[in-house]
Amino acid sequence: MSGRLVGRLVVKVGPADVGQRVSLRRRLPTGEYSDVIGVLESWSGQTLQVRRRTGELVEVPEEIVVAGKVVPPAPPIRRRRDAPGGD
Repeated sequence: MSGRLVGRLVVKVGPADVGQRVSLRRRLPTGEYSDVIGVLESWSGQTLQVRRRTGELVEVPEEIVVAGKVVPPAPPIRRRRDAPGGD
């Protein structure tokens, strides 16, 4: 799938990117689009498995991916600090 052009959208993700953080845009049966961002855990047959930051594992059939690319690692989760003087 790497380098496949769909309209103006480009899929620049392939099986060699397993282990990398990716952003995928997929076309849903309703015709709407939905993005999946996370670590590409596997690419087996025609199915991609992406682990989201929440820990959820999302299976994405290759044929519905319309755009995709490798993206930088996620920034660390920021923790809220207590308000000043909150002792």
